[in-house]
Amino acid sequence: MGHQYETMYILRPDLGDEAIDQAIGKYQSILHEQGAEIVETQHRGKRRLAYEIDRHREGIYIQMNYQGPGSVVAQMERAMRLSEEVIRYLTVKQEIPKDASPVTADVDGADVA
Repeated sequence: MGHQYETMYILRPDLGDEAIDQAIGKYQSILHEQGAEIVETQHRGKRRLAYEIDRHREGIYIQMNYQGPGSVVAQMERAMRLSEEVIRYLTVKQEIPKDASPVTADVDGADVA
């Protein structure tokens, strides 16, 4: 199936809801067309940037987790680089240990503060 990736990208803060949804749909479509399987997409909302980017002090953060061949990343990032709505993006390859056992929560009824 390929590797597991996480791409975080930041959209311009002046985009409306419809434009945000269109941007999310566009990048999901590119991944699907390239043979990736999208695990999860999270709209993390508008946040203040650590530093100004293209005269913007805030950005709309979107996180995508997906699996696929390495070639999908280049195609999607190229589209992001050429777009007017994306002001930053970062993709990281997630390493999955071969002998990883499922993480189980300790539920013994202890109070959680």
